[in-house]
This record gives sequence, structure tokens and C-alpha cells, in this order.
Amino acid sequence: MSEFRLLVVTGMSGAGKSQVLHCLEDMGYFCVDNLPPVLIPKFAEICRQGGAKVQHVALVVDIRGGEFFDALAQSLEQLGDQQIDYEVIFLEATDEVLIRRYKETRRAHPLAPRDRLLVGIHRERERLAQVKEQAQHVIDTSHMRPAALRDFLQKTFSSYRLPEGFGVTVVSFGFKFGTPPDLDVMFDVRFLPNPYYVDEYRHATGRVPEVAAFIAGHEVTKQFMERLLSLMAFLVPQYRKEGKEQLIIGVGCTGGMHRSVWVAEELAKTLAADWPVRVEHRDLYRNEVRRDVWEDEPQAKPTKEGKATCDCGAGCIRD
Repeated sequence: MSEFRLLVVTGMSGAGKSQVLHCLEDMGYFCVDNLPPVLIPKFAEICRQGGAKVQHVALVVDIRGGEFFDALAQSLEQLGDQQIDYEVIFLEATDEVLIRRYKETRRAHPLAPRDRLLVGIHRERERLAQVKEQAQHVIDTSHMRPAALRDFLQKTFSSYRLPEGFGVTVVSFGFKFGTPPDLDVMFDVRFLPNPYYVDEYRHATGRVPEVAAFIAGHEVTKQFMERLLSLMAFLVPQYRKEGKEQLIIGVGCTGGMHRSVWVAEELAKTLAADWPVRVEHRDLYRNEVRRDVWEDEPQAKPTKEGKATCDCGAGCIRD
């Protein structure tokens, strides 16, 4: 079991503390924003006693806490007395960059709500000077892209990272039921030959071998799949390089039963050679399904909720 570790994230307002917290959360940390410093020792002790349930904790503490913030130095000293390991991450940026970021968000500085931004920034620097000296990691985000910041965090705290890592989800859906709101990439395959108009295939899904052969047998399908697989072989590593933890690819047809299902399955098979991939068929059982792989292969069958589950023992869900 890994040792309990505590990260205290602080620094200048507008320097990127929220972004750091989101990155750490993706890395498996239990994250708390704006915790009053006086509560840190007790909170850390509770987490440490939780054993394996809460091994990696990140806290954002900054001047939003008002007068409570001044207790941070004392709380850090108390953590040392309790023999709780911790690291302070201090986020920094130049005055010019902070002013630009504040103007982009149209926010007032918390230490100068009715004064010039620069006045508030200078007041904050003076107030944070002692904490900055105590920090084990000072990160200047002035010219740092989000992907670079994420990469730094992953490399610096990689020993605490959960094993899941980057993953791809391929979702088939029917446009008549609406598009999924969380897609990163979407493909409309309604131009492919539609098995719905073949009587014996109308109520069979795109996973049934005969239906799959019908879709795959047309020249337009072959050309499209060749281009699609080539495009995704290029795109997926680029998304990973930019720091995405999850890539969601949508494939849509009219009802989400034939063409999108087949394309999603084929795409997932190819991507699975290089990446962790899961497939979801969102609208499959919103159609009148009379034949699917769960009939030809008994290990997959629909549930009451209309989702197809697998008896492989791995808890897979195909929806």
C-alpha cells in the first residue's frame, strides 16, 4: 500500500490553482477547494486514518479564506508535529499575465474589490511571501500551456497516479434521439447503406453477422472506414499528447441500431490495439430489436433498462 501524501496548493489568484486541482483530481487525488487552513491538520489526520480509501489528498488554500488564511503557516507546522508528510505547490505568474486573465474573466481581485487590479495583486504578493518561501514546488504559469502544466504534475507526482490512465469511449447513437452532449469527436454515418430497408435486417442490429456483412460489403463503406481509421490513428495520440484523460468518439446514424453500431464496433476493435477502449450503444434498445449478438452468442443479453450486459465477469455494459 502506498504511503499517505498530502499536497497543499496555494499561490496567486489567477495563476491556475483550479486547473491544478482538476488535474490532480484526474490523477486520483481526493481534492478539496478552499478549505480553511485551521482545519487542515484535523482533516489530514482523518484522511490518513482512512487507510487505503484516501491515500492521496490535495487541498487548495488561498486568500479567499480571508483572515483564516493567516493560520496556514501554523497549520503546516502542526502537520510536521503530527508527522504527516506534505508538499506545498505555489502557483505564480507575472503581474501582466494576472491582469490579463482577470480582465478576460471580468472578475475583481479579492483584495481590491473596488480598487485597481494591480493594487490587489501587490497586496496578495506581500501576504503570500512567507508561504512561497515554504513551498517545495513553485510553478510559474505565465507562459505555460495547460498541457505543459498537466505534464509537469503527472511527472512530478506520477508515483501517486491511479492506473487507469488515458482511455477511449466509442458511443453509437441515433440522431432522432438527440446527440450525446459530451462528445469530443462526432461522425455522421447516415450516408452509408441502410439495412433498415432490407426486410430481414430491419429488426437485427449492426452486430449481427449478416447485417455487418451487408454494411461492410459496399464500396462506399470500405472507402469511409479506410479514411476513418487512418484519421483516428492520427487524432487519438494528438488528444493524448494535449493532456486529455478521456476521448469520447460519437458515431451516429438515424436510429442508432444498424450503421452506427457496426462502425463503432469496428472502430473500437482497431483502437483497442493501442488504447484502452470501451463501447457504448446508447440507443440500441430504444429500437425494436429482435436479433442481436445476445441471441447468436448467449453471453450478451439485454437488461430491463434496455442495456446489453455481458456475463464475462468483468462487469461490462454495452448501452
